[in-house]
Amino acid sequence: MPSPARIMARCAEIARHSELANGLTRVYLSKEQRAANALVLAWMREAGMQARLDAAGSVVGRYEGTQPGLACLMLGSHLDSVRDAGRYDGMLGVVTAIECVQSLGGKRLPFAIEVIGFADEEGVRFGTSLLASRIVSGAFDPALLEARDKDGVSMREAMKANGLDPDAIGTAARRSDELLAYAELHIEQGPVLEAEGVAVGVVTAINGSRRAVVTLRGMAGHAGTVPMSLRRDALAGAAECVLAVERIARAEKGLVATVGKLETLPGATNVIPGEVRFTVDCRSPEDAVRERALQGIFGAIADVAEARGLDSHVERLPDFNVTRCAPWLMAQFERAVAAEKLPLRTLPSGAGHDGMAMCAIADIAMLFVRCKAGISHNPAESITEDDAGTGARVLLRFIEAFEPRGA
Repeated sequence: MPSPARIMARCAEIARHSELANGLTRVYLSKEQRAANALVLAWMREAGMQARLDAAGSVVGRYEGTQPGLACLMLGSHLDSVRDAGRYDGMLGVVTAIECVQSLGGKRLPFAIEVIGFADEEGVRFGTSLLASRIVSGAFDPALLEARDKDGVSMREAMKANGLDPDAIGTAARRSDELLAYAELHIEQGPVLEAEGVAVGVVTAINGSRRAVVTLRGMAGHAGTVPMSLRRDALAGAAECVLAVERIARAEKGLVATVGKLETLPGATNVIPGEVRFTVDCRSPEDAVRERALQGIFGAIADVAEARGLDSHVERLPDFNVTRCAPWLMAQFERAVAAEKLPLRTLPSGAGHDGMAMCAIADIAMLFVRCKAGISHNPAESITEDDAGTGARVLLRFIEAFEPRGA
């Protein structure tokens, strides 16, 4: 049986590798990520897997089936974090999958199992969300190698510094005939399961997201000498835009929209802001609803800019449509939940996950584990040992009873 105590201890051990002394930040191609990878590789080998780093720096463990070379059921999540993060987002899925393989005790199944710890899901360092899973699914854009972090280091340079060959990154791509399915255990990152007293939930779909970077340009000037009536204050305009984003999102059920980052230039106390850049993140379980709302947001931004004499520019970032979980995989998770004599709860995911990229080469499924107060992307992120054990037992049942599509 899986050991929930070991799952919790290993999540804590990975969390110690952070660039923040009293928090958790672990970004792509950092020394902290190298240390976390070393831990996970060792645990994979202890569980009986062959373990390696792929060309993008993701950790991959393979547990052969009844004969070598069989197509695999791929399990996993990510090992990077947002800034000042919690210790379970991503890491719980990787650690639990390893624990389930170890719980097989050497038993071989009529398919292989691979566990992957994706190197860069959050995209914090280079602004490249789902980077590692897009590489695995064959959707990598080589132009991203020239993306630079806040210190001016390019992804290409960072890969070389970590002993990776950027020109070989395509070798991490997998073929669809190598994978039977992709399944991921993850904390819910929301309050639904806790509110209903349910330990786990079967995910129906991952909500799509649209992101953009908006730039408003006005005129910088002395804070003490320019009359209010003559100002072209970019920050005041941005404040109106932020409220417009909130207003439009509140008008549509199931829609959420967030301005999560705002930069003001020149950023001095006694200078009227001449330029502001801010992000917009818009999500919905329905692609058409989200697109309609986003067009309303962009229209509101243009109206604010015109009324205030500002120039505006909207840069749309890569979009992700709603990703549906495969019904045949959901049914197998539902049977695993029932076998544990647990209530069945199905729900969508409002957060993005690597499955959004992996669906290009495999059907996907997800199992949520409840987290305290739904808090995530925050040091207060928390789960109980009991729930970690419940999630692991359900995942193990899913693995042991797994039937490939058409079998």
